[in-house]
This record gives sequence, structure tokens and C-alpha cells, in this order.
Amino acid sequence: MLDETPKRFDRIVAILIQLQSKKIVKAQELADRFEVSLRTIYRDIRTLEASGVPIYSEAGVGYALMEGYRLPPVMFTREEVSSFIAAEKLMQKFTDPSLGTHYASAMFKLKSVLRSTDKDYLSNIESSVVMQTAEPLFNDQSPNTLAVLFESIAEKKQILLSYKTFDKEETTKRNIEPVGVFHDHNNWYFLGYCHLRNDYRQFRTDRILGIKKTDCDFTIEHDSLETYLNKNETIPTTKVRLLIDKKIVRYLEFERKYHGYVSEKEINGKIEMTFMCRDIDSGFPRWFLMFGDYATILEPESLKVRTLELLEVNRKRLL
Repeated sequence: MLDETPKRFDRIVAILIQLQSKKIVKAQELADRFEVSLRTIYRDIRTLEASGVPIYSEAGVGYALMEGYRLPPVMFTREEVSSFIAAEKLMQKFTDPSLGTHYASAMFKLKSVLRSTDKDYLSNIESSVVMQTAEPLFNDQSPNTLAVLFESIAEKKQILLSYKTFDKEETTKRNIEPVGVFHDHNNWYFLGYCHLRNDYRQFRTDRILGIKKTDCDFTIEHDSLETYLNKNETIPTTKVRLLIDKKIVRYLEFERKYHGYVSEKEINGKIEMTFMCRDIDSGFPRWFLMFGDYATILEPESLKVRTLELLEVNRKRLL
């Protein structure tokens, strides 16, 4: 019979570390992480308790360590050390300066507990990893955007936002109750309840000209961020079919998903792509013009008309 004692020991230590990382940890969460049954988790928890670890539990809530209990210093594996590099580089390039500074401070603390050999290992490869961004993710006038949003969400305090929309030159000021932050299509966004519009809105961080937390409490009990993002799937769509030269199809693989890509099939040596498009008047025709000399619009007729309108505007400007 296979001896699983080392494996179980590693799991129990990992459970103890996870208990210290959060205020409450659910048994199902542990079972899912380690891919074991709830019964196994219950047995491991009893083992920790028998070893003198002060754990208290509440039925239907989860497990927690007694306040004041701390683990001795933790040693990291080499694989975990490697993950620090990618995380640090990502934080340097894809977050605002405020959060980046806090993370850099945290990294110094993490590196301080590494073995000498692991410090050398980290030093040898960290200069060989570079993260690059295509466009600025934050406005220079609002360098601490993410930090303020995180504080607002955690403390349930409204923010005062100065925001410049894409199609208007005016800047509006509005009180917002942030629900959550997400990264999509190379940009940071946050979704929140706008008291100016009396509805939920999305905001792009590079268009934020000013942001500060207020003393005003949230007035609404908001659902999770995923709930509101999933609601966007109900936005009306238009079926689009394009016939595209094979030689450029591979260059469209990344961006097509942002325009409602559904499927593709080969027809007479070319590729027919089908989309369910949400923005038939602006976003899709402008994207199409990037490769339109290699493609034909099969449907709808309205997309052909709109594309010709944009071409005519460009033609007049070039004269």
C-alpha cells in the first residue's frame, strides 16, 4: 500500500498556512484546493487541533485561528520563488504607482526570508523578465487610482470621481459606489453605481482625471462584480459574417474575441467568420477597416453602409 504520510503532512502544513492567510476559511474551499473529500479535511483539522493549534469553527461558516496565533517563518520552494518574479514585474507595469510602491515594500520582506541560494537564483533571472504595456493604464493626474478604489470597496465608502468620456471633451464630477475592478482588453476598468446617472456604469482608469475617497457610506447593498458583468451578456447583438483571406486570419485571433467572435469555417480557400456583434455602428466597422482590403462583408447590409460612411469621412479628410 502506498504510504501517503509525506503527502498528508504537506497538506496539513499548507492548511495551517491558509488558515493564517484569511480570517475565515471554509472546509469546502480547502477540499477544492487539495482535491480531497470534506471528510479528509475534517480529519486534518482534528490533527492540527490535537497538535495544539488553536482553531475554532462555526457550523456553516468555516474555520479560523485564534487571534494572536502566528506561524514561525515560512520557507519558500524554488518554484514559489520563481513566481515572485512574474508577480513583481506585473505589479510594476500593470498597477498604479501607489500600489506598486506598497508591493515593492512587501517584496523586500519576502526576499528577506529566502535562503542565500534562492536569493542568488532570484537575482540571476529577475533582470531577464520584462513586462511591457501598449498604452498608459492610468492618467498622470490620478496616479493612485487602484489604491483608492480598493480602499473604497473594502470600507464601503463612496468616491468622488472626475471623469472624461471618450466621445466628449467635458469632464464630469460624480459620486460613485465602486463594486469591483477588472482588467480587460489591455485596460483597467471599474464598475460602480453612479449617483449622477442613478445606474451602474463602467469607467476606464486612463480616463480618470481625479479620484478621492469620501466619508459618505454606500447607500446600496451591491451584488458581486461577476453578477453585473454577466448581465452585459443580455445586450442586443447583431449577426456578422465576414469572408477573409487565409493569410491574415492568424493576425486576428487575439482581437476577434472582443468583437463577439462565434465560429469559423473554410469556404473555397477562404475563411468565413461569424460574430455576434454588440457595437455594429462604431467599434466593429472601425476594426474591420484595419484589414478590410483582405475581407468581404457578407452580412448585414447595415455594416456595409456604415463602413462606407467611415471611408467617405476619411476620404474627405485626405483631400
